[in-house]
This record gives sequence, structure tokens and C-alpha cells, in this order.
Amino acid sequence: MVNTAALASPRTLVTARLRLVPMGTEYLDQMMDGLKHEEFRRLTGTQKHFTRAEVERFLAQVAQADDRADWAILHAADGVYLGEVVLNDLDEVNRSMNFRIALNDPARVGQGYGTEATRAVIEYGFAQVGLHRISLGVYAFNPRARRVYEKCGFVYEGTDRSALFWQGEWVDLDRMAILATDPRP
Repeated sequence: MVNTAALASPRTLVTARLRLVPMGTEYLDQMMDGLKHEEFRRLTGTQKHFTRAEVERFLAQVAQADDRADWAILHAADGVYLGEVVLNDLDEVNRSMNFRIALNDPARVGQGYGTEATRAVIEYGFAQVGLHRISLGVYAFNPRARRVYEKCGFVYEGTDRSALFWQGEWVDLDRMAILATDPRP
């Protein structure tokens, strides 16, 4: 059974270098910065341009949701906002959710923060929420993210061919998942 209370009020997760705190409107400015960063928009396939009011409404809603959990990723030592990590698209009957992460501090990309945050949220999803399966999609032009997911135990399951039309070219989306019963690296 899925523990939706663990989604409605997600705990702060602490790792060696990070604090993952429940997402809220206090991170509106940082979220807007990430949504304006062209490379991060490309890596996540974000084509829509969001207004500040839309993002503020979204952040207010996720803080109240019981079918998803959103965290702001903060550097533990200095409190700098590094990005967001999310469990969403709850399928309660099948005890599964989607995973996504977006780092938006270019100076700190490539230092293992994504791996650290991903591992913490996977553990939370299985141990606290009671999930059986966590899945994700990663675009073919983002091999660095795919390596992180593989390092965390996600397994490649297939490809959605030509899933994204980005700047005049079709891009494949690789599907990956991890099960509660899978070994953790």
C-alpha cells in the first residue's frame, strides 16, 4: 500500500553534502532562473515558457499535493539552491511513480550532487512511500544524466523514438526504471 501521507508531507532528506527540503514558493526566484537557462531547458526537453505567476501557482499547489513529492536541493554547507527533485505521476494501484531531477547551478554540475539527490529520493520512495517501481525518461542528448541513473540502479527498458522535436531535430527518449526488489549499487 502506498503511504500518501509521505507524499503530502515529505520529510527533509539529508545526505553527506545536501539537504532536500520540501519545495514551496520560497524557491520561486531560483525556479525561474532554472527555467530561463537554455542548456537546462534543452536537457529536460522544456519547450514551454512559463510566467512567474504560473510557476508561483504551481509551487503553491505542489506544497499541498498528496500524489507527488517535490524537494528543493540545497547545498548543506552554504544553503545554495542547486535544483529540484521530484516523485510525481502516482499510480497508487501499481505502487509506481515517475522520477525527475533538474539541477540549475552550472558551477556545481558534474560534482555528484545529482547522484546523491537521486539515491536519497529513491530510498525515500521505496522505504517511506512504499513504492514498488520508480521510472523516468531521459533524452538521448543527455548521456551524463543517463550515467547517473545507471549508477543509481535504474535499468534501461526501451526507447520512445523521436519523442521530442528540438530545434529542428527529432530526439529519442530512453525509458528507465528501478524496482524495490532490484539490487542497489
